[in-house]
Amino acid sequence: MYMTVEETADFLSMPLVQVKRYIAEKKIRAVFDGEQYVVNSAQFETHLEQVEELKRQIDEWRNTPIPEDIDVKDED
Repeated sequence: MYMTVEETADFLSMPLVQVKRYIAEKKIRAVFDGEQYVVNSAQFETHLEQVEELKRQIDEWRNTPIPEDIDVKDED
């Protein structure tokens, strides 16, 4: 599925200027169809999956309890 640059910016929750800069820098692949640039949305699937996995790992790390340290106990 192809999206316009504006739709891509909304999809990625990025400013339009940043998406245009990424296209110019070839960080986002786009095709000029004679009137405007269009972007294939399939190129973002892997990226979005990786972002979701990282979010899951961070949440798991945050919810891991801190083990009690042996040296903390008072032996008096």
